Amino acid sequence: MELTVSRTHTESSEFILPGDLNSLGYLFGGKLVSWIDKVGAISAIKHVRGIVVTVSIDNLIFKKPVTNGSVLTIQASVNRAFSHSMEVGVVANTLPPGDSVPVHVCTAYLTFVALDEHGKPKEIAPVIPETEVEKRRFEEALIRRNHRLSLQTQLGKGPGKA
Repeated sequence: MELTVSRTHTESSEFILPGDLNSLGYLFGGKLVSWIDKVGAISAIKHVRGIVVTVSIDNLIFKKPVTNGSVLTIQASVNRAFSHSMEVGVVANTLPPGDSVPVHVCTAYLTFVALDEHGKPKEIAPVIPETEVEKRRFEEALIRRNHRLSLQTQLGKGPGKA
């Protein structure tokens, strides 16, 4: 079986209700982050067919608010796999009540590590990009990874250090 990017595609939608809102009447950011993490994890699980844990969430910037009665759609797919980790790209869009055109809410890049049955990092297979967009995201994932690792080194903060 080929481990293509398209095989990892995951999509979920939520109907935004009053219990999902913050004091300003917009979707609570923490709830959105939770949904992004869940959809991203499902995409990663589809690739490794096993257990994954979230290591990081990068570049999560809320561009537009999500209002009561909106339909929020979150899409994710694995951009690139490394030895034990993978980057999953996640996009959230909202369809406000009465509108017919979705509005981009945010994009995030999550890093997941695959674990074996003992909770130790395990080797994972590469993901195969097929389309031009997938190939672009594949290349950009390496740039982001190198940037993250370089930043950790510059700050003197390796894994497990705060």
